[in-house]
Amino acid sequence: MEAAYISALSALAGSVIGGLSSGLTTLVNQRAQSHAEQAAHDVVRREDLVRDFIVTAAKTYGDAIVNSDPKIQDLVNLYAMVSRMRVLSMPRSVRCAETLMSAIVETYHQPNRSLSDLRDLMKPDGAKEIDVLREFSETARTELRAQL
Repeated sequence: MEAAYISALSALAGSVIGGLSSGLTTLVNQRAQSHAEQAAHDVVRREDLVRDFIVTAAKTYGDAIVNSDPKIQDLVNLYAMVSRMRVLSMPRSVRCAETLMSAIVETYHQPNRSLSDLRDLMKPDGAKEIDVLREFSETARTELRAQL
């Protein structure tokens, strides 16, 4: 009679171990999939933030070139985006964004530019002055690619 019990217990133990193994495998796979989805979502959030920052910074810089009166709301929005970059762990992009912010604020304090001044800035020798977003864009691209 003991042989029957041992056989039954072995079958039961095998079923329990098989069920636990299957359940554990499912749990591990779901966690890995959830982690991958979260990572992809984080990258999309960072990309959206960088895009919004570039659009707002370009608009604000363009305004600073032709106006001496800053639009405080746009500057506040830019500073808020920089703070969000800090939260999302983009340290090199934050440093470039802060430099860009300083350049934009400084541009408001310079004399307004005319249309002919802008044409001169667009020439190859002046293009570096007009493209204040280049360093930020390249740094953000590098950081975003590193997170993929």
